[in-house]
Order: sequence, then C-alpha cells, then structure tokens
Amino acid sequence: MVKAHELKPNPGARTDRRRVGRGDGSGMGSYSTRGLKGQKARAGGGARRGFEGGQNPLMKGLPMLRGFTNIFRVEYTEVNLERLTSFLPGARVSPVEMQAAGLIKNASLRVKVLARGDVDKPLRVAAHRFSKAARAAIEAAGGAVEEL
Repeated sequence: MVKAHELKPNPGARTDRRRVGRGDGSGMGSYSTRGLKGQKARAGGGARRGFEGGQNPLMKGLPMLRGFTNIFRVEYTEVNLERLTSFLPGARVSPVEMQAAGLIKNASLRVKVLARGDVDKPLRVAAHRFSKAARAAIEAAGGAVEEL
C-alpha cells in the first residue's frame, strides 16, 4: 500500500529549470544553449511572429475577414414540423410545451417553426416565427398559428 510520506512524482515529470551562463562545467555555460552566431544567438534575436523568411506570409496571402458582426442580430431556435407529431390533436404547442417535450433546451429563447416533415393533426402552434411553408402546412391540417 502506498503511504503518503512515500509519494513522489513520476520520473521526468518534474525537471530542474535551465540555469544558463553559469560556467562550462554546468553544460550550459559559454554559448548558453544558443549555438554560434546568427540572428537567434543575439540579444532580442528571433524573427517576428508570422515572419517566414521573406516569403509572402500565409496570413498576408489569405483574404481578410470581410464584413462586420451585427450586434442587433436575433437568434432563433429551429423546430421542424416532424418534431411536433408527439403532441395530441388540438393541443396548444408553445415554447414552454416544446421545452417540456425536449424539443428545445430553453423556453425563453425565440423559436422559429420550419416545414421539414408534415403535420397530420390540428395543432395550435405558438412561436416567434414561422416559415411560409410551415404556416401553410399547419393551417392545411386544420390547426392555427400564433406569433408571439
């Protein structure tokens, strides 16, 4: 059984930090792990971020991100007609009922009903938006739509 006072880290998990420039006997004296001459041997040496030796850098060759982010954008949670088949005929289907049935995660989010699938029973569907085809399909089945 392992005892608390016998615990120690795995071999190689903890290494001593490199102390450079402290004499040749340390193995990291003299050139201090920098090698001989060249840009990377100098103080402050090293190319800037993204520099590729004079070749046109990748980030310059790619097109910049265009456009902007609309801060007034309204996000909708989509629900397709095929997912409304679990409700009883004549039932009112609002975001609260959709959340209870597991169709959406949060009833406070805006809901848009889309027309994938078909509805075969009259339902009173309440949502924030409807696609034209979804609205027509619900009304054709004898149901009603209510925009919140």
